[in-house]
Amino acid sequence: MIPHVLNVVLFLPLIGAAAVMLARRSDSAARWTGVVFSLLTFVLSLELFFGYDANNPAMQFVEKVSWIPALNVSYHVGLDGISMLLVVLTTFITPIVLISSWSSITKNVPLYIAMMLILETAMIGVFSSLDIFLFYVFWEMILIPMYFIIGIWGGKNRIYATVKFFIYTMVGSLLMLIAIIWLGYYASTMPGGEFTTDITMLFDIAPTIPLGIQGWMFAAFALSFLIKVPAFPLHTWLPDAHVEAPTGGSVILAGVLLKMGTYGLIRFNLQLFPQASLEFASFLSVLGVVGIIYGALVSMVQKDVKKLVAYSSVSHMGFILLGLFGVTVTGLQGGLIQMVNHGLSTGALFLIVGMIYDRRHTRMIEEFGGLARQIPIFATFFMIVTLSSIGLPGLNGFVGEFLILLGSFQSDVLGSPWYVVFAASGVVFAAVYMLWMYQRVVFGVSRNPENEKLSDLSIREIGLLLPVVLFIVWIGVYPSTFLDKTESSVQRVVEKLEKVQRGEYLTTSVSEQ
Repeated sequence: MIPHVLNVVLFLPLIGAAAVMLARRSDSAARWTGVVFSLLTFVLSLELFFGYDANNPAMQFVEKVSWIPALNVSYHVGLDGISMLLVVLTTFITPIVLISSWSSITKNVPLYIAMMLILETAMIGVFSSLDIFLFYVFWEMILIPMYFIIGIWGGKNRIYATVKFFIYTMVGSLLMLIAIIWLGYYASTMPGGEFTTDITMLFDIAPTIPLGIQGWMFAAFALSFLIKVPAFPLHTWLPDAHVEAPTGGSVILAGVLLKMGTYGLIRFNLQLFPQASLEFASFLSVLGVVGIIYGALVSMVQKDVKKLVAYSSVSHMGFILLGLFGVTVTGLQGGLIQMVNHGLSTGALFLIVGMIYDRRHTRMIEEFGGLARQIPIFATFFMIVTLSSIGLPGLNGFVGEFLILLGSFQSDVLGSPWYVVFAASGVVFAAVYMLWMYQRVVFGVSRNPENEKLSDLSIREIGLLLPVVLFIVWIGVYPSTFLDKTESSVQRVVEKLEKVQRGEYLTTSVSEQ
């Protein structure tokens, strides 16, 4: 076991960002420095995966140091099965993003790489924070690098997309900050209590808050997280951000940043406010189902491949929202594995769109056709990832969607099969818009002679997609590798909600958290 391995994984990218800026005189040196630090972070994060005790639902790899004693705020980090899986997803995607940008990012290269590494530290911090104030610091820290990534290296409407992304996120964040202060204050009003932002202590205190107040706190947190998901109707910032962001920005946005919203709903809304979660479960599940259908229908009419993939994210994230608020172990497990699946499949789709854009400098579907004959390796990878996004049995998307639909069907909280009926229609719609898009791009009649001059994937590009496809197949064939790691943590979340549903008082001790 590596000493303080979580601290090392958390701050190594930040050290890498400083090293990149020291090497800024050479773009090549900056690129290699960034890739080496990101790969080293991923390798070290495997210690978190293989060293995690799946039978112990308590937080592991815990580090705690007093930070602001006057407010009882600490640097407190640790992982359970839920957060561990998302940390490893983050460290896996980041080096892929940096390598994918090797030739496409040519201006301010060291700054771009440094921003990506700072972003990696912030994302890992979000998933590992056990102090709610520390969580908020990392949550806000993400805005800075993303602002620059879209604003400097984005498309022609990048300023509009950046400002929209910033405003949406800030509105939700300010509401969350108010709820954090309110929650800490409530802890100080308990007999013998004091102001605290320690999540493990609030796990015991928050569920005792009267339902009326708890509902307002739930809403403040939920709004911030739903914007990040993004759930319908708070999704409108996403297509603009995706379309204008560089390929690496889109991959990291779809692969990890959206998962911060669904992670927050699990860690804070479900665990801190279980009574309010049960009250709002049906409403949020309806939002999920509407998002599934709306995202799919809007995807069907898109002429830009990248915008189609962006709207498909709204649909896929709707499935995750439905899985979380069905409040079953099966549904939550499905929602969690679908977070990973979406990161892999949609991240790969954005990589593929970026690769063809670098060759043709267009993303319009009507400009393509006949690519299967001209670039067969590209077409093969594109096909696998497309089928994964649809949810073909044997690939990762099927596992997550099946568990979500099964869990929702079994849910006593939702209590109706109609959620599943309408959500399942999204699977059919996904097949329509993805296969229709693939048919036109890869097998359609070529409308431009430029398509006849395209070169197939390079060794570097194949190397980027191969590990993603490996995990797409692995999860599809043998998902227990990952589901076993999260089961005990998910079971604990559901048990707490079931106790509240039965009217039992939550007596889980702080030491058990």
